[in-house]
Amino acid sequence: MSTPPQQPPASPQQPEPAAPQQPGSAAPQQSDSAAPQPPVAPPQPTAYPYPNPQSPPPPNPYAQPTLVNQPAQPTPANPYAGPPGYGYPPPAAPPSGRGGAAGRAVLWAVVGAVAASAAWAGGLFLTGGFGTAADLRGYQAPANLCSGADYSSFKDEYPVDDSAPTKNTLKDPALDESSCSLSLKKTGSTYADAYLSMQVDLHKKTDPGPEFTATWKNYGDSHTDYDVTPVRGMGDEAYLVTQDTSSGSTTSGSRYATLAVRDGWMTYTMSYSVYLSSYESDKNPPALGDVTGWLKTDTKSTLEQLKG
Repeated sequence: MSTPPQQPPASPQQPEPAAPQQPGSAAPQQSDSAAPQPPVAPPQPTAYPYPNPQSPPPPNPYAQPTLVNQPAQPTPANPYAGPPGYGYPPPAAPPSGRGGAAGRAVLWAVVGAVAASAAWAGGLFLTGGFGTAADLRGYQAPANLCSGADYSSFKDEYPVDDSAPTKNTLKDPALDESSCSLSLKKTGSTYADAYLSMQVDLHKKTDPGPEFTATWKNYGDSHTDYDVTPVRGMGDEAYLVTQDTSSGSTTSGSRYATLAVRDGWMTYTMSYSVYLSSYESDKNPPALGDVTGWLKTDTKSTLEQLKG
């Protein structure tokens, strides 16, 4: 910021200057006898920061230059003004000739691509992704698995039917399930000599494969003293899990066997167990090798029945 000029000290008394001559007026006539005029003193500076009022005004630094003999420029459009016609822009003229057909073809191609993308996204939303449709392979979960499963291989050893087996069913958008538990009795037995259970699951929302493999293939790692054997020729994968703690005795320990099968998104298990003691009436339980053979035979037959 500039500092306004300071008032200089007063100068010594000067003779009063003559009035300045106005432009356009004739110079006064002086006679030869007139006394000489003293010289005119220059104007004294003041503390007022602006030019002398008689000076021309300073130029406007923002003024536009004036063009001589130039055509008038059109007034720029107001960018905030609304378009004509009830707030809507006037319709564009349709393209003519071959260019119009090509434009329409491109437009329909874009519309088709957008529609296809929307259908693809909708399919992913409904199914949860590619390849996630339930692979049930025609299996059904019956309301009564006790009558819908085959366990006839055990009938020779345990001919007495269970008069009150336990059965359960579940129907849900994510899972259909049916199970049966029953007692196995030999002729003349009052109480159960062994136990048999069966269960079928239809997984309708998630693929059970990874969890099924983790559970049954590694069963021996998570449970002590169990043997796991893969079984070929049943569904996509099957495992036979066995345990025998009787050490050949018929009066102590237990024998256990389960066959687990996965076929697509269907899983099925069939389990046998017997508990031996000196108090049991059965002193001659079947060998574990016989039991595993019965499990394989009846499981194959049951899976065929569940497909209807």
